[in-house]
Amino acid sequence: MPVPRRKGRGFWVMMTFNLFVCVLMCVSWTLRHGKNGNPKIRIPSERFWKRQILSESFWNKEQQRLDFIHSPIVSSVLSSDSLIELPDWLNDTRPLNPCEPDYRVATQVLDYNTLPQLFRDFLLHMRCRTHPMLINQLHVCDQRPFLLLVVKSLVPHFERRQAIRETWGRAGVLANQTVATVFLLGNTMSTDHFPDLLGMLGHEAKLHGDLLQWDYRDTFFNLTLKEVLFLEWFGTHCPQAQYILKGDDDVFVNTLKIIDFLEGLPEAKAKDLFIGDVISNAGPHRNRKLKYFIPESVFVGLYPPYAGGGGYLYSGDVALRLYNASQQVVLYPIDDVYTGMCLKKLGLAPENHSGFKTFDIDEKYRSNYCIYRSLMLVHSRTPQEMLTIWPWIVNPELDCL
Repeated sequence: MPVPRRKGRGFWVMMTFNLFVCVLMCVSWTLRHGKNGNPKIRIPSERFWKRQILSESFWNKEQQRLDFIHSPIVSSVLSSDSLIELPDWLNDTRPLNPCEPDYRVATQVLDYNTLPQLFRDFLLHMRCRTHPMLINQLHVCDQRPFLLLVVKSLVPHFERRQAIRETWGRAGVLANQTVATVFLLGNTMSTDHFPDLLGMLGHEAKLHGDLLQWDYRDTFFNLTLKEVLFLEWFGTHCPQAQYILKGDDDVFVNTLKIIDFLEGLPEAKAKDLFIGDVISNAGPHRNRKLKYFIPESVFVGLYPPYAGGGGYLYSGDVALRLYNASQQVVLYPIDDVYTGMCLKKLGLAPENHSGFKTFDIDEKYRSNYCIYRSLMLVHSRTPQEMLTIWPWIVNPELDCL
């Protein structure tokens, strides 16, 4: 039966349209794929990437590079077999081995030669995050600790570690909760005028079973590295710990107060817990005489909120997430600021708690035992002062009502 003239014309129009769509799809597929059929995704590099305002400061520039690489679109493309044309500003001339000294830093940080030697050493090696472990404790978390006390220490600080073991860092059962303690150590170098104490350290490790040591140069600027190495160790050897109190070896901690606080936490708040003595709206110090000096050639901008590095309390769940976040944040030479940067990457912010006094308390209250019972952490105290204060915490006969 013959097709009516009007319907026949509509049929051929529809067929022509469908053929046009097919041709467009084929051309589009060809442009996006190579001869072998593999995807060929071309990221614009000229006009488009001129919108990217590159920082002149070395750390900021390195972080921009890392943010680009870890952006969802680019990271998915990099994980495939796609061919990518990266923008010119991402050209990387660094050594393939991240633990080789990165001597290009000297040409990219304008005042590099005027910086303190330890700062220069940090910049040369800031890409290296892998260091062999010299002393490990494989069974320190076998009892699934409720609270893991993590203390940043130096090899020669035997007296401080022993005072902590005899007071607030005593491992075992406290207030019906399991507590474990580890001390974090790097390596001491003769170039930093440290004597050879490895024999004594080996004896201490066997005697107490609470030392963790990595083979890197233990300096102020490498405290960030100590943080990242601990987070990696935690994820491997102690992920079952519920909470972590991390502090220096010259702080005094009211462990009973902390356990009492943690036991009363609602479950929803416990997961994202990170509290301490929070510093907000801070920025880098530009005075070269200060310990925390950071030149504009290295970093510009404000710091995110961060808890003072003397000590802070956080959940094991946050610790696991912090390690993952740290892989997307360039190492920074101030460890507590760096932790704040990692928290920001997670979309979290530290919460201020009045029980943390990382800048000490008024001198007139320092001999008042009731003050220490009301606090969680005070910085700083000598080993002798720790041994004096701890009985004030555990002695039930002392009444503060």
